[in-house]
Amino acid sequence: MFRDSFTGFPSSAEDAQRAARRPSQTPQTGSAAYCLAYTDTEFLFRPELRPVRLQLEMLKPELLQREAGIEATVVIFGSARLPETSPYYQEARRLAKLITCHCQRDSRCDLTVVTGGGPGIMEAANRGADDAGGKSIGLNIVLPFEQGPNPYVTPELSFQFHYFAIRKMHFLIRARAMVAFPGGFGTLDELFETLTLVQTGKIDSMPIVLVGREFWRRIVDFEAMAAEGVISPGDLDLFHTVDTADEAWAILAPALGLSI
Repeated sequence: MFRDSFTGFPSSAEDAQRAARRPSQTPQTGSAAYCLAYTDTEFLFRPELRPVRLQLEMLKPELLQREAGIEATVVIFGSARLPETSPYYQEARRLAKLITCHCQRDSRCDLTVVTGGGPGIMEAANRGADDAGGKSIGLNIVLPFEQGPNPYVTPELSFQFHYFAIRKMHFLIRARAMVAFPGGFGTLDELFETLTLVQTGKIDSMPIVLVGREFWRRIVDFEAMAAEGVISPGDLDLFHTVDTADEAWAILAPALGLSI
């Protein structure tokens, strides 16, 4: 698994194992300076190593998803605070099940549901994929007040992040569609970043669906933004607003070249 691509050279894992077996018999070998750099956690935590940590956080989920055959995703955002009794929870669960069931029947569909991996709407979407017997991805992040990953994320696709920026990149790298359920600052941040990237052509256009007409009408007055001239009238066509999972799927499926 860890063999070096150059025949005859030991891999970094093999050298780390050899170094670990070597007893620290001298002041030199017992010094932190003598520790292999890539096994020295204290060294990796230094502020100067931030670029390396950013790169590692980018690479680890990328490589593991690639190895797991994850080609395309539907991103489902929403509040961590909405309980199972919320209608939005039930609609998120149903939508994820619809997507996953369809992709198990249709060989043209390679979509995997991805969420932030936490509770609330995120749990509902991962749960819906699990209801259908499919895999789903969770991109969790270390926060002082958030819970750990919900139990419905596929274990080998459950990732944890330190950097918000890298986490948000992973949400969109494989995204073919995005669905935003009601949520707070985090959901709005993720929604508006996606809208901005599509608007400016930084990422390919994709179907963006907001679930909860009354919620979104009250929270964000998109029409007023267009009327004030801060966005173009055409920008209102970047997203659709619906109330149910069935309505969302009726928009997503044709846009993704799938039958309903």
